Amino acid sequence: MVERGRSLNWLADRVGITNVNLSKIKNNHVTAIRFSTLAAICEALDCRPGDILDYVEDDTPE
Repeated sequence: MVERGRSLNWLADRVGITNVNLSKIKNNHVTAIRFSTLAAICEALDCRPGDILDYVEDDTPE
């Protein structure tokens, strides 16, 4: 985002969520995200979900 001259404020405005919520998403402080929010972020950044998400295996024993 920085390379494109974009800020979290810009993205929050484009997506329609608060800066606080976007910051929580960015800093991995959420346990879920709505598909509509993910789609809006990807549309604003012109990317695919896999470009901005990583899968991390759960280490909790079953």
